[in-house]
Amino acid sequence: MRRFTLSELRRYDGKEGRPAYVAFQGKVYDVSSSFLWRGGRHQAMHNAGEDLTEALRSAPHGPELLTRFPVVGELVPEETA
Repeated sequence: MRRFTLSELRRYDGKEGRPAYVAFQGKVYDVSSSFLWRGGRHQAMHNAGEDLTEALRSAPHGPELLTRFPVVGELVPEETA
C-alpha cells in the first residue's frame, strides 16, 4: 500500500485534473469520483489533500461515508516516509 506524508497528500487536491484524496484516521481515500468533491472542495468547508480526521468529528455525517471510496494508501508522519 502506498504511503503518503501530509506534504505528499496535499498534491492530490482535486484541482486542474489532479485526483482528490483525503485522509481519515491514517487511511487515504480517493474521493475523485464524488460530485460532492468536485474541484477538490466539499461543502465549501473542506479541501482535498488534507487530513480530515478532526473535521469529521463535527460533520453532520459519520466517517462511514468514506467507506464508499477506495483506499489508496496510508498517511504516515513526515519523518517515516
